[in-house]
Amino acid sequence: MEMVIDFPGGARVDAHFGSFTVKTDQPPMGGGEGSAPTPFSVFLSSIGTCAGIYVLGFCKQRGLPTDGVRIIQRVHSNPMTGMVGEIEMEIQVPQDFPQKYYDSLVRSVNQCAVKKHMETPPKFNVFTKAA
Repeated sequence: MEMVIDFPGGARVDAHFGSFTVKTDQPPMGGGEGSAPTPFSVFLSSIGTCAGIYVLGFCKQRGLPTDGVRIIQRVHSNPMTGMVGEIEMEIQVPQDFPQKYYDSLVRSVNQCAVKKHMETPPKFNVFTKAA
């Protein structure tokens, strides 16, 4: 997969791939307009939405309704480094959701491709080239 990253103005940075564009910006205190999420927020949201795809697929395969099902993702930073130290995902289900599936929901989230890639991060190769 190839993405083209460009700079449409201000502190905005966009990623283009296929027929999609993911727009990002910085908050006003960071020199932006706050017109879109920050790149780091998009990164974090990819973890939760990926987990959501697996929960959705699990429920659909079993004919379980997803009304009232949601994931609450909490990010805990290491106070010494400011880096993310822990990501907590709470799968909330309605009272009438079959309890026999609770552990299976957790296992389904653990299959998330984004989560797996973070657990075994890729190597980065960054370089400059004149176009």
